[in-house]
Order: sequence, then C-alpha cells, then structure tokens
Amino acid sequence: MGNGEARVRGLAARAGGWSARHRWAAVGIWVLFVVLATGLGSAAGRVDVKDSDQLKGETHTAAKIIEDAGIDEPAGETVLIQARGSGPKATDAEFRDAVTDVVRAVEGTGRVTHVTSPYDTKTISKDGRSALVQFDMRGEPDTAGERVEPVLKAVEGVQEDHGSLRIEEIGGASMMKTFADAFGDDFKKAEYSAVPVAFGILLIAFGALVAALLPVALALTAIMATMGLMGVVSHAVPMTDAANSVMLLVGLAVGVDYCLFYLRREREERAAGRDAQTALRIAAATSGRAIVVSGVTVCVAMAGMLFTGLAEFEAMGLASLIVVAVAMVGSVTVLPALLSLLGERVEKGRIPFLRRRGKGGNGESRFWTVVLRRVLAKPVVSVAVATGALLAIAAPAVGMKTQNLTLDQEFGDSLPIVQTYNRLNEAFPGGSDPAQVVVKADDINAPEVRSALADFRERAVGSGASRGPVEIELHDAQNLAVVSVPLVGGSDLDKAGASLDKLRDDVRPATLGKVDGVEAPITGQVAGSKDFNDQLAGAVVPVFAFVVVFAFALMLLSFRSLTVALTSIVLNLLSVGAAYGILVAVFQHGWGASLVGAEGVGAIITWLPLFLFVILFGLSMDYHVFVVSRIREARLRGMATKDAIRHGVVTTAGVVTSAAVIMVAVFAIFGTLSMQSMKQMGVGLAAAVLIDATIIRGVLLPAVMALLGERNWYLPKWLNRLPDLTHDETPQAVAGGAARDDEGEPVKV
Repeated sequence: MGNGEARVRGLAARAGGWSARHRWAAVGIWVLFVVLATGLGSAAGRVDVKDSDQLKGETHTAAKIIEDAGIDEPAGETVLIQARGSGPKATDAEFRDAVTDVVRAVEGTGRVTHVTSPYDTKTISKDGRSALVQFDMRGEPDTAGERVEPVLKAVEGVQEDHGSLRIEEIGGASMMKTFADAFGDDFKKAEYSAVPVAFGILLIAFGALVAALLPVALALTAIMATMGLMGVVSHAVPMTDAANSVMLLVGLAVGVDYCLFYLRREREERAAGRDAQTALRIAAATSGRAIVVSGVTVCVAMAGMLFTGLAEFEAMGLASLIVVAVAMVGSVTVLPALLSLLGERVEKGRIPFLRRRGKGGNGESRFWTVVLRRVLAKPVVSVAVATGALLAIAAPAVGMKTQNLTLDQEFGDSLPIVQTYNRLNEAFPGGSDPAQVVVKADDINAPEVRSALADFRERAVGSGASRGPVEIELHDAQNLAVVSVPLVGGSDLDKAGASLDKLRDDVRPATLGKVDGVEAPITGQVAGSKDFNDQLAGAVVPVFAFVVVFAFALMLLSFRSLTVALTSIVLNLLSVGAAYGILVAVFQHGWGASLVGAEGVGAIITWLPLFLFVILFGLSMDYHVFVVSRIREARLRGMATKDAIRHGVVTTAGVVTSAAVIMVAVFAIFGTLSMQSMKQMGVGLAAAVLIDATIIRGVLLPAVMALLGERNWYLPKWLNRLPDLTHDETPQAVAGGAARDDEGEPVKV
C-alpha cells in the first residue's frame, strides 16, 4: 500500500486523533469558524434572487427588459364590487355610490396612486353585476404588504356601509400580507419546534442530558455557520427564503445524524470494556470514516440541483451542500475533542425513568435480532415480500400528475382572499392574472409599431385567447409598451395555458412578429408556470443521471465492490419510488387525504418530484453507508458473510432507528402546515425516510446481501486500478496498535 493510500484511508482517524490530542484548540477553531462565518455573512448581507433571474425563457427576457429600462412595476391592487343575490347592478345609483366611496376611501389613505374607476376603464362584467376599482401601491413593490393594512381597513369600512354588495380587495400587496399573517408564524413555529422535538427524541435514545445535547449543539452551530456562509456565497449565487428553510431541515437532519452515529459508536465501545481513549480511536476510524463517505455522497446528491438552471433550485442545492459539508467537518473534528474533554461526563444528567431498553449487552437491538433471524433464514421470501410491498406502494406513481397548484388548491377555503380570487376569476376570466406582452422597439411610436399593437389587441380577442379588455400601457421614454391580456381559462391553468399558446404561437407572429427590431416576450403567472415547467422537464434527465452516476462512483470507490455500488443505487431508487407512490395516493387520489388535511388537491406540485429525488437520494445514503460499513468491518474481522450481515444490521439498527425517528418527526412537522406544497414535501420526506430505515435497511438490504454471499465484495480485475478509498481499521486493529500521525509517530489520545 502506498503512502498516498494510507493518507486517504486514515483521514477520519487522523482528524479524530489530532482533535482529541489538541482538544481545546479543536473546540476553539470550531467556535472561531462559526463566529467568523456568522460575522462575515452579517457584514456581507444576503443577496436574493432577482425576478429577472428566477427563470429562463420568455419570462426571463421580459423581466430583463423591464429591469434594464429602469421601470419599477408597482404592486397592483383591485377592489371587487359585486352584487349579492338580486342586489343592484353597475348601472344603478347604489352601485355607483359604492364605487365612488371605494375610490374616495382608498385615495384618502395616502398609500395609493393611479386609482381608476370601472366606468372609465370599462372593467365591468358582462352580466353587469361586478366591477373593478384598480390602483397601485406607493413605494417598493417587495414591501407593499407591510403598507397595505390601512387600505384594507378603508375598503372594509366601505363594505360596512353597503350590505347589498360584496366589496373585497385583492392584489399583490394584500395577498402578500394575508399569507404572511396566516403562514409566517406557521413556518416559524415549525422551524422552532423541530429543535426541541429532535432533542426530546435524543434524550429518549441516550437517556442522558449531556449526550442528547451534543448532537443538537453540533447541528445548530453548523446551521449558524452555514447561514453566514450563505450570505457570502449569495454574492455569486443569489439565495432565497426557500433555500434557507431547506438548509435548516437538511442541516438539522444530517448534523444530528452524524453526531448520533459517532457518539453511539464511542459509547458502544466503552460499554464493551474499552478504555475511553481506545473507544474514541475506534469511533474516529470507523464511524468517522463512514461520516466522510456519507457526507461527500450527500453533497454530490445536493449538487444535482445546480444542473436545473432554476435559480430557486440552485440556491436550495448550494445551501444544502454547504450545511452538509460543514456538519461533516464538525463531526470528524470538534466532536472527538468534545468527547475527549467530557469523558465519562457525557453520561451526566441521566434520566432515571429512561432506561436503555431493547439492547443486548453487546449493543445489539433485540427487536432487530429477532427480525434478522427470520430474514436471513428465508432471504428469498424476504426479498420477494419486501420488493413486492415496495412496488405496490410505488405503483400509484405511474399515473403521477404534476402541476403548479392554483391558489384554492394551495390554500383551500381557509382564507377569505381565496374566495375573492375565485369570484374575481369567475366574473372576469383571466383578469386577476393577465398575460403581459412586453414590447420593445427602436421607436415605440413608429406607425408600423402602433399598427402592430392595435392588430395584436384585435387578434388576441378574435383568436379566442382573450375576451378582453386588452390594455396597452406605453412608456415612451423607454420605447416600451406593456400589453395586458386577460386569458380565457382564468384560474384553470390547462385552459389558460392553451390561450397563452395561441398568443405566443399564432397571434404574436402574425402581428408584432412582422415588425423588424421588435421584441415581444410574453410573461405573467401562466407564462411563468409554463416556462418553469418546461425548464424543469428539461433538467430531469441531467439531474437524475448526475446524481445516480456520481453516487454509484463514490460507493464503488469507498467500498471497492461493484455489487455494493449497484445495490445501493437500486435500493435508493426503490425508496424514492415508494415515496412518489405515497404522494400520489394521498394528494392526487385522495386516499387518506383527510388525515393530513389534503382533500381536493388532485395533483402534485411540479417541483416536488425532482426535489424529493435529490434530497432522499442523499439522505438515504446516510443509512446505507453506515450499515454497509459495519457489515464490511465485521467481514474484515473474519466473520462469515451472513454473520457479518446479522452483526452489522443489528448493531446499527438502534442508531439508524433513532436517526430515522428524528428525521420523520422533523419532516412531519412540515406536513402539518397549511400550504399544500409544504404539506406534500413533509409527508413525502417523512414517509420515505420511515420506509428506508425499516423495509429497505432492516429487511431488503440484509436479505439481498445474504443471497449474494461472497459476491457482495465482487470487483472485476479491470477495476483494480481505481483509487482505493476503503479503510482496514477494525476495532481490534485500532485497539491493538497505537495510531500513527502523519509523521509516523504514535498518537496520544
């Protein structure tokens, strides 16, 4: 074995040894790193993704034209005035008085501009029972939700004076405020409750206060450091609030998991009679190395999101990658130092009534010992039953329907503004979310351009894509025009999408497309959804291929077994497939939907399948690496393959179960949120982790490995030239001889 190989093999062991020998230095460096990262992030500030960078395609082009022209699009608001029952029509005096009162009331707040009456803009429904007062909020559109409350109260005051009419406000600012009020605290509670939930489970798992605090402390410091690093990195790759939430979820999950695996191994070795120094060396050489392999694999999976080309996914992928890397480094450096400092005091704060149950004296789980005895006795039956069950669970995924959820699908009838949105779309199809054509020309007032604009307006209605009114807003100084086109189909995204296609493929080429030097990208909510879906669909194959190929390569190099690498990929794909099946069954078909408050959704949100694949593939590798590492370790000690499988699974089952319970509990919290997209994410992640830690790792993996026997360690001769990233540190090897540092000197722990 060459010196380079020895260095690779002993990476985690050497890091743990150095940390234990220089424990105060290791702790100090970690604290300094966290403080510096947090300080740098605070000083640098976070750069968020701009609207023009959210998507590619026409939506991006339109936003860039508006941005380059220096036009600030204000937050638009609309007041729907609608007759109740047989109430007055728009031509009646009472209706006109209500319109006048609304205009006067909103203008009186001093917070609005460009107030228009429906009698001037002709925004009166065909049946004459509904009309729209429209205006813009003053100030920055991004913060309009913070200033809209006086306007909402003014409109509510007019409603009180006109009982025969329905007078309701809706728009960018009011929706922003409503959602922030309804779900802002919801998110915060979910994020804040995740930590105490994780701590409570760890307390039960360890039965000691100090031991339970260590994983939480490591995860929280890793998250703090990552938040700072995100601020610095955001100047190159802009971040989003969604990236922050995903980072918290992933950081807590892997941070706790890594520390849990390391700490459990150290305690197990001490319980087996090793002295504290030897136990720590063994934990560093075995669990520490598994953490490195797992961490790198998870980072590779998260990096898959960078291939989507979608700013939201890129931000989530990079934030997740950073927090996993930070947690991995912390686990193999500062954790050994803390364990060395604490020694037996890690057992301080024992909870009297929390006795360690279900464990044999050798750290093996009694429950999984019984399960494994039956699985290994009949591996063919076990594989058939487990695979059949997983395929049955995954079966509904074949008919998966993905779409961007409409407002009523996302929030149901829990918010009054959703009902207002539906009423507005019914009275003015497409009026609440019109398509916008951003027309850029050398001279926007040139006769041929003005003629093309007029022709576009006429053909948009004539083609059946819109029922009008089609409004044109000119920006002479910038040689721009913004054409608003209410789409036929309204809130029905399929029908509205067909109307959008008519505008893009038929109406535009026949009108604006015939004028030289004119750009006319079409944007808006429906266009944004279509462009997002198209780009996401194009990213699926590259992302899947990248994640699978690199995960396979890492497994191959880390275990030097073609069989282990192949089975890891197949088992992970089964786990992801089962998660898809559960999502479709619950949220699309409605099986058991009432249990999670998901009635009537009927679809999976577009971005979730790809997001789940990346996250689950990474997190599933955690368990796979730890279980297979323990099996391989036992095999190196001379055990027969079947005995090594039994030993590896039952000795890791307890810690894997504890880790899985924490993940399931944290993800399930997000499954209780009111937003269906967050509910789907939480349920999908929780179900997949539960399946992975039980059926996959507890039944299918050992059964498959038992059937393969010695073929588990098969590596073709032509692959022998590959770099060797395996390790040969068994507990006996580590305990029997002193570890050596880089200079070959004995390590004193």
